[in-house]
Amino acid sequence: MSDVYAEPTTGADPTDPATLARYTTLRLGGPAGRLEIATSADEIVRRVREAEAREQAVLLLAGGSNVVIGDQGFPGTVVLIRSRGFRVVAEDADTVTVRVEAGEPWDDLVAATVERGWSGLECLSGIPGSAGATPIQNVGAYGQEVAETIVAVEAYDRTGGAVVRIAAADCGFAYRGSIFKYSDRWVVLSVDFRLTRSPLSGPVRYAELARALGVEVGDRVPLADARATVRRLRAGKGMVLDAQDPDTWSVGSFFTNPVLEREAYELVRERAADLGEPPNWPCPGDTVKVSAAWLIDKAGFGKGYTGPEGVAISTKHTLALTNHTGTASTAALVALAREIRDGVNTRFGVTLHPEPVLINCTI
Repeated sequence: MSDVYAEPTTGADPTDPATLARYTTLRLGGPAGRLEIATSADEIVRRVREAEAREQAVLLLAGGSNVVIGDQGFPGTVVLIRSRGFRVVAEDADTVTVRVEAGEPWDDLVAATVERGWSGLECLSGIPGSAGATPIQNVGAYGQEVAETIVAVEAYDRTGGAVVRIAAADCGFAYRGSIFKYSDRWVVLSVDFRLTRSPLSGPVRYAELARALGVEVGDRVPLADARATVRRLRAGKGMVLDAQDPDTWSVGSFFTNPVLEREAYELVRERAADLGEPPNWPCPGDTVKVSAAWLIDKAGFGKGYTGPEGVAISTKHTLALTNHTGTASTAALVALAREIRDGVNTRFGVTLHPEPVLINCTI
């Protein structure tokens, strides 16, 4: 399965709470107080309710590709989300709506939609983790975001004690964010995606992808071509997980691209006058999104930059912080992240924010 190092498990597997490192793509994380497996939506809800009855904190862990767990681990109950599968719940001549279980490996789902001629997820190929994690941070890449195709999210409301279906308009989708992120209230159980029946991709929006495909921005290409090219581009940046490649032992992009008010962006331009124009993209409300990778590199933290215990910036992509030796501590990774954040702030006056969820650790 493509859900990498977040080690696949089944209900029959023993669960060792001694370390959570085997369930994260960083290969980092201390012990769990209790470790359980849930293989269906009903079981996920039951496990959470049982932990609440024990008055234990709950951590939901699926692909483990967007989380940094501290060396002290998590003292409560960790529920491994291992629900699988998807099914068509609505369709017409032009579209199909699929309901996907939270634990379904994301890239497996994308591959299946491409094979069936369903357009809308193809540029999100190669992203590790599970389908249920995608609405939490509004996963996006190469010009697509899941918010464009999600029509509803089924979740367990821990406050109300009921399973609810939340329409996309009520999910609070924003750049790498939603109502689900940094909230203990919601437990995502399944996600509904409305996709287009088409052998062609959506309009290619990302200039790098268009160049790699040999087309113009706005053109459409066969779904399989879009998927293969995105995976190739991601692999070249160490963003497709590979057990044999330490450059991929990461959470992908560690920092989000900062979105700045126009005045703040002009100050960055002034500080970068000797370096050229920072890569940037216009955003709503006269704000500007700036490349975090560029800021990090120009602040003196290039590809391969090393920190304590062998943690390092990937040799393939500046935004990926890696447990390159496989033996480092979370404290070491956090120290490197803090050094980079502070260095960028000193050089450009911009504070970078982490993209993954930090559990019992902070920068």
